[in-house]
Parts: sequence; C-alpha cells; structure tokens
Amino acid sequence: MNDLLTHWRKFKREPYAVWLGFALIGFALVLLPFATDAAMGRSWVRILDHTLLYIMLALGLNIVVGFAGLLDLGYVAFFAVGAYLYALLASPQFGLHLPFWTLLPLGALVACMFGVLLGAPTLRLRGDYLAIVTLGFGEIIRIFLNNLNAPVNITNGPQGLNMIDPIMLGDFSFSRTQQILGITFSSVHNYYYLFLALTLLIIFISIRLENSRIGRAWVAIREDEVAAQAMGINTRNVKLLAFAMGASFGGVSGGLFAGFQGFVSPESFHLTESIMVLCMVVLGGMGHIPGVILGAVLLSVLPEVLRYIAPLEEALFGRVIVDPADLRLLILGLAMVLIMLLRPAGLWPSPVQRREFAHHDKS
Repeated sequence: MNDLLTHWRKFKREPYAVWLGFALIGFALVLLPFATDAAMGRSWVRILDHTLLYIMLALGLNIVVGFAGLLDLGYVAFFAVGAYLYALLASPQFGLHLPFWTLLPLGALVACMFGVLLGAPTLRLRGDYLAIVTLGFGEIIRIFLNNLNAPVNITNGPQGLNMIDPIMLGDFSFSRTQQILGITFSSVHNYYYLFLALTLLIIFISIRLENSRIGRAWVAIREDEVAAQAMGINTRNVKLLAFAMGASFGGVSGGLFAGFQGFVSPESFHLTESIMVLCMVVLGGMGHIPGVILGAVLLSVLPEVLRYIAPLEEALFGRVIVDPADLRLLILGLAMVLIMLLRPAGLWPSPVQRREFAHHDKS
C-alpha cells in the first residue's frame, strides 16, 4: 500500500500527468450535457447552464470577498446591470438589436463602471459597515429597475422586458437546434458549450490575477490593510480594481442570462441571490478558485436535487407532510451550518487557509 502511494505521488509530479488530468476533465465536460440528457432529462442540462452562470458570478465575487477581503452583499446589482443592458439593447423596447459580440463586452464595461461607482465612496469602510452599504446599493439598483417605467418607460417596471434577442454569432443561433457533424445539438446544449467556454476564460483570468502582483496586493489588503499600505501598496486603487474586476464578471454573466432566458424582471435580482452567491464563495473556500467552483456547483445543483423530497414523502408517509420548498431550504440551511461548524475554512480551502486554521486550532 505504501509503495502504491509513493508511486502515485511521483506520478502526480510528472508534467504529463497534469496535462493528462486536464485532458480527461475536458473530455468529461464535453460529454457531460449528453450524458445528463440521457440519464436525467433535458431539464437537467438547463440546470447545468444555470450552474455555469453561477460559477461566473461566484468567481467575480471571489475577487472582491475572497482575494481582497471586502464584504459585498450587493453583488447581484452588477448581474442586473449586465442583464438589463443586454435586454434594453437587444429587444423591441428601444427598437435596437445590437449583436451579441458587441453587447457582452459593453455589459462588462458598464458593470465595471458601476463597480467603481460603488467602490469609490466605500474605500474607508470595512466589515459590517461595508456590508450594509453594498447591501443598500444592490437594493437601490433593483428598486430603480422596478420603477423606471414612468414618466418615461425605460425598463418596463415590474413587468420586465421580454422578446429579448437570443444569442447569435453570425448566422449561428444558440436558441435553435443545430446539426453539426451529424450530431444534433438542442438549444440548451448550444448554450452549455458557450457558457462553458466563457467560464473557462473567466477561470483563466482569475488564475492569472491570483498569481499576479495585483492578486498579491489584494491578499495583502485582506490580511492587514494598514501593513499593506505601509509596504507601499496603493490600497485605494487596488480596492477599486477589485470592485471593477468582480463587477465585470457579474456583467458578463448577466448578459448571458438575459440572452438565455429571453426575459428579465427585477424579481430575478433580489438580495437572496447575492446571499446565495456569497454562500457559494464561503462554502467552497474563500480565495481558492477550485473551492469556489465546487461551492457554486453544490449550491446550484443541491436545491434541484432536493425537489425530489415530495415524492419521497409520499412514498414513506402516503402524503406530503412538509411543503417541499420549505423543507428544501431547511435542509440546505442545516447542511451549511454543519459545514461551517465542521469545516470553517470551507469544503476546499486554499493551502494557506488550511494551515492558518490548523495553527489556530492547535493554539
């Protein structure tokens, strides 16, 4: 057994082993929607699409909360900005139908500007005070979207915007079934591969940022802002950059959400969405990109799995005793409480956090 473990450790250190692992993961991700469709139905492929959107959101919030240590409870505002920008410029609301390749970068840019707008007046705030201000910012954006239908109708108020143009690249429409090399790709499959490509791009950007000089500056501010400033780090600009980069990821996800759904309304951008994305970051492991992805996948898929509680109750007791929606939230909340008690650093913390918590437990 010891010899087997020794050979495994040596194998993991080989360069070709890393590339082999990436190849296997890539192959599995390519086949995942077809395997899911065959095993559980097409609705679960749609759940995979939403999971990828949540991964983008969680990675964006991870820059603000995980890397820079800035507690942001209004992150859903940037998601809303990206979604409504796409909806307004690709729907009959203004009669504009701009192409997707223009709208997506524009959504990221506008969301980035809103991130700077939020970050600029909050530079001196920390902890609970910063959380309250960002929470208020998120609610202000939602209320504005809900009321900008008079005296001039901009957002169509609580009714939302519909008939949004689907995502298209040239003549290729992601909302229609396509035949490629004799393989049939439904709309949810098309969107899955688009979202997967953009998610991998955001993961790559996050990794590069984490290992860059800016990423190390964010970590320094998270650990001790006064010491970071004493070491010559321009904390003002670095914190603004964290807000801007995190917001741009939210804007990209929002634009994809609008094109995917074909409808947006203020009801999609409640505070609970911000809390859910924050839970993904904390549950997986703040500041650790693989952990954040794990947290996003679990909290996106687990609530859908728990929808099967109602048939289970009927099978066991002959009737539904507890409303499935309430029981689903109760089980999910209880699971998170237990995980935070047993794994305070998250399910997959970074090696640095793991050492810090181990040292804290010993002392």
